[in-house]
Amino acid sequence: MPARYLVGIDLGTTNCALAYVDSADRAWGVCDFPIQQLVAPNTVERRDGLPSVHYEPAVEEMDSLALSLPWTAPDASPAFAVGLLAGERGSSAPHRTITSMKSWLSHSGVDRTAALLPWHGTSDVSRLSPVEASARLLDHLRSAWDHAFPEHPLSQQELILTVPAGFDEVARELTVQAAILAGVGHAILVEEPQAAFYAWINAHRDDWHSRVSPGDRILICDVGGGTSDFSLIRVKPAGDGKVMFHRVAVGEHLILGGDNLDLALAHHLESKLGGELDPRAWGALLRSARRAKETMLADESLASMTVNIAGGGSGLIGGSRQVELSAAEVEGVLVEGFLPACAIDESPSARRSGFQEFGLPYAPDPGITRYLAAFLRAHRDAGIDPGERRSGQDPLRPEWILFNGGLFESPRLRKRLLEVMGGWFGGAAPRVLDNDRLDLAVARGAAYYAMVRRGLGTRIAGGSAHSYYVGIESADSTARAVCLLPAGIEEGHGVDLLDRQFTLRIREPVEFPLYQSSLRTTDAPGAVLAVDPLAMTALPPIRTVLQSGRKSAADTVTVTLHVRRTEIGTLELWCAEAVGSRRWKLQFDVRSPVGRSLADATSPGASQGTLDEQTVARGTALIRATFMRSADRKTESPQSLMGSLERVSQIARADWPATLMRTFWETLMEVEPGRAICDAHEIRWLNLTGYCLRPGYGLAVDDWRVGQTWKLFAQRLRHPRNEQSRAEWWILWRRLAGGLTQGQQQTLAEPLLAEWRTWLRKSGQNVRGRDSTFQFGNHESTEVWRLLGSLELLDVTTKLELGGMALELIGRGTKMRAIRAGALFALGRLGARTPVYGPLNALVPRDTAGEWAIELMRISGPASTPETAFTLMQLTRRTHDRHRDVDDPTRAAAIEHLQGAGASEHLISLISSGGELAAVEQRAAFGESLPRGLRIE
Repeated sequence: MPARYLVGIDLGTTNCALAYVDSADRAWGVCDFPIQQLVAPNTVERRDGLPSVHYEPAVEEMDSLALSLPWTAPDASPAFAVGLLAGERGSSAPHRTITSMKSWLSHSGVDRTAALLPWHGTSDVSRLSPVEASARLLDHLRSAWDHAFPEHPLSQQELILTVPAGFDEVARELTVQAAILAGVGHAILVEEPQAAFYAWINAHRDDWHSRVSPGDRILICDVGGGTSDFSLIRVKPAGDGKVMFHRVAVGEHLILGGDNLDLALAHHLESKLGGELDPRAWGALLRSARRAKETMLADESLASMTVNIAGGGSGLIGGSRQVELSAAEVEGVLVEGFLPACAIDESPSARRSGFQEFGLPYAPDPGITRYLAAFLRAHRDAGIDPGERRSGQDPLRPEWILFNGGLFESPRLRKRLLEVMGGWFGGAAPRVLDNDRLDLAVARGAAYYAMVRRGLGTRIAGGSAHSYYVGIESADSTARAVCLLPAGIEEGHGVDLLDRQFTLRIREPVEFPLYQSSLRTTDAPGAVLAVDPLAMTALPPIRTVLQSGRKSAADTVTVTLHVRRTEIGTLELWCAEAVGSRRWKLQFDVRSPVGRSLADATSPGASQGTLDEQTVARGTALIRATFMRSADRKTESPQSLMGSLERVSQIARADWPATLMRTFWETLMEVEPGRAICDAHEIRWLNLTGYCLRPGYGLAVDDWRVGQTWKLFAQRLRHPRNEQSRAEWWILWRRLAGGLTQGQQQTLAEPLLAEWRTWLRKSGQNVRGRDSTFQFGNHESTEVWRLLGSLELLDVTTKLELGGMALELIGRGTKMRAIRAGALFALGRLGARTPVYGPLNALVPRDTAGEWAIELMRISGPASTPETAFTLMQLTRRTHDRHRDVDDPTRAAAIEHLQGAGASEHLISLISSGGELAAVEQRAAFGESLPRGLRIE
């Protein structure tokens, strides 16, 4: 039986809302659902919206905060809150608060399934992934609904969930995962601008057809707390004097909205206070700036207001402070800054704005009007049939505009955008379609859309807003792609590319580069074209090993591609054997950040190519001859293998192309049993394998290669009594550390941490026998500490303990001189303000890094070694992120210390001003040279 209730949920950046239709009511209408939530401790009330805020109180707060809700089990003790109370409490404790979940869900530069929020959270706060944080909001909505309608649980109703129009496929998939995790089932997705327009149709269901005319264009301008989305709808004739709506264009997803206005105003107020505030004071200032923004933009009669910034202790701004904010300042910072007057042919700047406080990839240019101008130019002819354009109609000017999103709650900002657009079109700004509740429109429209899916109401035609492509290899090495699915495909439909066949490798790693485009909407399925980076956006590639049967040998099959837009609004891609019955479903790599994926696919290392096949064959033959026993000949000498490989390739090892080294790695894995021949063979095999696979990422399917190598960890060493073998064992894992998972890094670190903990407690007494893998020799210990410092995915608590140990070893003076370099390397990497490859959320706190720097200066005295100077730079390097940078006095002390020690000017400038590492500094940060074409920050 069809579900009785049709429910629309707006999972917003700032607020969530829920609306529904009771299909049992013949005179059906869209109803708002007031959401029960905590508004104060032990106080539950209904509100139209649920603030998109998650707050985890500290242990000492739990007794004073009664977090139980009407549906909480009697014996349960909730450890977090979402909604209004979470927002109130979180405003004074941002380090315990998660906001802007939806922006993080679309952040292609991070692993969106990793527990990384709150971004600058304290060590005692439970971390959540963007998916989990979004699921907690949805779970609250589900519980509130089930409490109100116990006989009709939300999981059994028809649910429509809204997403930004520019969401990439991974963000859409993850939104669906969040709904499943919250227990609401498989939600159907609809784009927010469309939902807002559906709300307008519903509000005017009796006369909307008389309000617009065929040929009209309707711009939906949706700017919320975290994102900006533009959509264009054309009004087309439908016969019998009626009209229909056709969505013809969407803009790129921009992380640009109310959060950016808050940051800009806070920076302005900070400059008036004089000096840079520390993170806690900055949090208070940011909250005050948000309230000031809302007040001043809502009331144009205000000439000025006093902004109160709460103090937070002696280390902040000395208690409460006040600063005057005038209407002219608001006009300059917010109105002119984000809705600047510009020409219709003006384009957004690619220069970063600098407002990156939240760690999110904000749009480079804050000028929303410039993005809008570029959108209208890019889609001036979108959806126009031959002869459809009316006489005298400006191809760029939309006849109507529908405002949506929290930013346009401000009449001043709506008026400003119309003024700018009027300047583009000779004073003829678009007419405004009324939208009385911008905070509820998207949820209402989603519920209405559910009825449209049942054949009632008015549908907006248009289908998929993007065309989709898969990259293919070409004979001339040009980046080419095949169009998989053109824009306009409706949900539940797809394309079978039967006329084009592809060769596919199975049982070995393969990569499928994927792209989407909102600009190329007319490419035909199966069309082969050059990749246009200006019009095609890369998605995380699909990287996998396609298995079949019990065989292990690689094989080649001929396949055709089958693509489908699912009913819930996501993309499916299948490879089907052209002659045979085997089929493989390809899954998006939702864990892979696009930033790194793009670096892998386009890095100089990947584009260097390989040597000719004969040269490569001679090199691999040398490796086999070294590690494979033969009845009719002796093995080659492992000591001379490196030199021999340089001779046959005629390239010094430091200049070997990364692709050649990965080929050598494949051969080394084939001959891995040969490391058991003798000590020298194991030493050479470990050394060359790590060298060829370093740094564990950088080329396609490196994650698979590292995974295959990791299988050797359980086998341990063949010759554990040889200290050089043991040292090379740790060097191997250090070289691959960037490609290891957090769990693998923890597996490496925990036993070593336990042994060093015991060693330090017993004042250096050897605590292990001679057959132990680790025996605390000087060379081996140095390499162990270099490995421990390279494990950037370790949890902060582990890093804090390791850093303390490293400082203790450094402080023991001459007794530890032999391993001092390794301990310094570890301290620098563990406390670095800019990691080599790890996420920023895994950094140790800024205060800890500062304390380590001060202690290091005390230990080393005025005569710092180059290793000490470099470690001090890593601890105090300026990033211009107040949540990472050490305080000004510590930075000044580090500069003075290095100047006195005669350190290089560039090293000192990295502390005073920031900047990029020089080549020699990159080598020091990584621990050795990187493959050609790869660099670190």
